[in-house]
Amino acid sequence: MSANTVMKTSLRNFFAHKGRMALSAVAVLLSVAFVCGTLVFTDTMDKTFDKLFTATASDVTVSPKDAEVEGSATGRPEALPAAALATVRKAEGVKSAEGAVSSMNVTVVNSDNKNMGSTTGAPTIAGNWTHNDLRSMEITSGHAPRGPTEVMVDADTAKKHHLAMGDELRTITASGDIKAKIAGIASFKVTNPGAAVVYFDTATAQRELIGRAGQFTQINVAAADGVSDARLKTDVAAALGAGGTYKIQTQQQAADANAADVGSFMDVIKYALLGFAGIAFLVGIFLIINTFSMLVAQRTREIGLMRAIGSSRKQVNRSVLVEALLLGVVGSVLGVGAGMGLAVGLMKLMSSMGMDLSTDDLTVKWTTPAIGLLLGIVVTVLAAYLPARRAGKVSPMAALRDAGTPADVKAGVVRGVIGVVLTGGGGFALYLAAQADKASQGALWLGVGIVASLIGFVVVGPLLAGVVVRVISAVLLRIFGPVGRMAERNALRNPRRTGATGAALMIGLALVACLSVVGSSMVASATSELDKSVGADYIVEGQGGIKPQAARDLKHVERDGFVSHVTEVKYVKADLTAPNGAKKSEELVAATPTYAQDLRRETTSGELSAAYGKNAMSVGSGFAEKHGVKVGDTMTVAFDHGRTAELRIAAITSDDTTFDKGAMYTNLTTAARYLPADRMPLNGMMFAKAEPGKADQAYKALKASVAADPTVHVKDQTDYKQTLKDQIGQLLNMIYGLLALAIIVAVLGVVNTLALSVVERTREIGLMRAIGLSRRQLRRMIRLESVVIAVFGALLGLGLGMGWGATAQKLLALEGLGVLEIPWPTITAVFIASAFVGLFAALIPAFRAGRMNVLGAIATE
Repeated sequence: MSANTVMKTSLRNFFAHKGRMALSAVAVLLSVAFVCGTLVFTDTMDKTFDKLFTATASDVTVSPKDAEVEGSATGRPEALPAAALATVRKAEGVKSAEGAVSSMNVTVVNSDNKNMGSTTGAPTIAGNWTHNDLRSMEITSGHAPRGPTEVMVDADTAKKHHLAMGDELRTITASGDIKAKIAGIASFKVTNPGAAVVYFDTATAQRELIGRAGQFTQINVAAADGVSDARLKTDVAAALGAGGTYKIQTQQQAADANAADVGSFMDVIKYALLGFAGIAFLVGIFLIINTFSMLVAQRTREIGLMRAIGSSRKQVNRSVLVEALLLGVVGSVLGVGAGMGLAVGLMKLMSSMGMDLSTDDLTVKWTTPAIGLLLGIVVTVLAAYLPARRAGKVSPMAALRDAGTPADVKAGVVRGVIGVVLTGGGGFALYLAAQADKASQGALWLGVGIVASLIGFVVVGPLLAGVVVRVISAVLLRIFGPVGRMAERNALRNPRRTGATGAALMIGLALVACLSVVGSSMVASATSELDKSVGADYIVEGQGGIKPQAARDLKHVERDGFVSHVTEVKYVKADLTAPNGAKKSEELVAATPTYAQDLRRETTSGELSAAYGKNAMSVGSGFAEKHGVKVGDTMTVAFDHGRTAELRIAAITSDDTTFDKGAMYTNLTTAARYLPADRMPLNGMMFAKAEPGKADQAYKALKASVAADPTVHVKDQTDYKQTLKDQIGQLLNMIYGLLALAIIVAVLGVVNTLALSVVERTREIGLMRAIGLSRRQLRRMIRLESVVIAVFGALLGLGLGMGWGATAQKLLALEGLGVLEIPWPTITAVFIASAFVGLFAALIPAFRAGRMNVLGAIATE
């Protein structure tokens, strides 16, 4: 048979079975679409931010050397000395230079005290209006602020929150509140990914954002004609002449630095989404293998005739692979197109949530469709290789037998042995992970155990099918009488097919079960630790820290007689030198002494209350053991932007905890002694204890005291536990949503298996109908068969996933999360849902089987 004949045969078979190929093509389409959509979406985001950062950067930017992107812990940005601007203006090659003020540690609220900031995590930025802002914005209404009572807002925020000229906004800063009316609205010339921006006049911005007049957070420098950015940077650096004091960047360097910060976050999103696409591809492999295995089995006689008239094994093999190639090409091409649509859909979704993305910036690199096509085609052809190889082994004598290839007993035994070995090896690796003394070491064994046990279950699936399906049938199917027994026999007729179909569903459900166990255990562990360790009645948190005014208002509640004490907690950076000479940068917890009551910590040596004495501190047991520190030793502590202190070690706390593990405590007054007042950080958290019998009054008073700042939240222990649960629940729901793609592909696999199975059993179905089986009974039989396959996959997946989750919890226990909790309601709901998935998957195949003409079915070869 010539190559041309092979191609014609492949095309004929492909189009003859196009309906049976459709679901496999959909699986390829979905997987490729997810990959391409992810790449287009993240590339578009990168382009959007690149354009924004390039447009907002001046030719050269001068900023403080230690300026942080998110702002200082003090709530005020790092600033340049007033003389720096005058020096830069005199530098060679400078056309103009202007001082800019900018801070992201602000909250903007309207007259109803509603936060005007982004809900998607984008920052709220306050600053002064400069000529450099004209590069990226233009004033479309009103004018720039001319005094402390005027503010200008960006058009996107104004539109989103229905703000108009003359409306009053209040901007909450570390220095106080700024009340001003909207005097102008400015529109972005480039896409704004969702930031809320407000502008003040320069004097107001300096006073309220930096806390000092005449200073700036950066200097924007414009180059004179003919001067390159690199040359200008050199000239400005020479004029300032203080190496290491300033950070001087060209426009491209500033844009690249900002893009790198965003890019690292975008990479996490991209690779996470691609990981879920990979899971969908893995599930799709089972669907493709099943499809081609069944098609080969149904065409055994046809393949035997081809062999009898001279076709070689290689030609038959090649014919099946060409069909797979066609399937891969069609599915991948459609998937690339669908991926573009998916990316646009994601952009629209993000825009509706507040992150504005323009389709004008839609970025489709040539590598995106190339990757999508390559992945789709290669995965499809590789998945079809085993069925193609099996087709090549069909002998000419098969043309004289009934359709269907006999089972390869030897191959089944080898497969079983390999599956048992892999499963046993995976189980042993999970055991080693559970017994590990260090989380890092256990994580390696956990990864090995998950991969090995997953592959082992996939390989040993046909053996498990014979046992598990019989058990399921005894529980679920026997009540349906003869129809149930026929459904059981159909599921057991080809254990390899049942195993592969169930395995596709198993993968997604195993991950769901594992994450459910981990999430529930984390919540249960944190809740248990909260009950054991937290003695405070109320926990206060703020976005980016609790600003001074809110902190003062909370402290004032002590005067009302409802609260016995309010504790302030600050996180202070310092360089430590241990008694053995070891140096380490740490964050000390500087708090009022009542923190020892609010967060109960066990000590291995000394008394924690003594750590709040004059010039005293505590260290964690891990640090003490590593550096040979004991109570009574002296630690050299160089406070960041402050003086160096010699602090006595008064206590060593146990690291066997979830909260504040490894924390080093000292008194707030000790930190204040060595830190200038303007370098004292904001309160990271605050705690409060109610007077006996006055819990309700204390709760209301504390909430009322911070009502003016919507970013500060007072929670009792019940609220705090619910917040932990909600945060983990939201993360899990997002992951479940992404895993839904793999589960959808698995459902397509069940549908395809049943559809091809019905075609394979056409004559048998006709005979059963002829001897009295009704259409209703036939449809029920097929639905029950589908339910059994789905429940089989669910049992394997949920069992495997709970094993993974329980092992992962053992590693979490090494980090203080010691409670294992199996979320039985979730596991039960997923199991029941799996049965309904099987029922749904069988609807179309059962309907088609019921419509078969009895005589036509009996006459089928």
